[in-house]
Amino acid sequence: MSTETNNNNTIDDVIEDQKEEDQKEETLDLDKIKLLPGSSEDGTSASFQILEEDHTLGNALRYIIMKNPEVEFCGYSIPHPSENKLNIRIQTYGNISAVEALHQGLDNLCELCCVIEDKFAEKLKEGNYSNIDP
Repeated sequence: MSTETNNNNTIDDVIEDQKEEDQKEETLDLDKIKLLPGSSEDGTSASFQILEEDHTLGNALRYIIMKNPEVEFCGYSIPHPSENKLNIRIQTYGNISAVEALHQGLDNLCELCCVIEDKFAEKLKEGNYSNIDP
């Protein structure tokens, strides 16, 4: 059984709530990302630890960073399943530092998520969808 749903007020409320939540998240957590010991002296390779993250961010960020032609290697691991820590290792060819590669990767991933969110919100506003009851 299919029921047509076209509650623009509800959708607008959800979108507005998400925008308010995004604005709240603008505050920076300076302890979120740490540079781990063992970086190269020239800065072309480094390991970072990102707190309170898991495979969801790890795999997406690794993928985006590896798309950068200046990056030779990027891998991540979760040290232990009971700890919410993500370790990521980046090695570059030398034209940019590992820190720059991480910044670019985070920026690119953020931009990609914004595009997906905008397209999703656009489709919700169009209202050409239906909910199918299980």
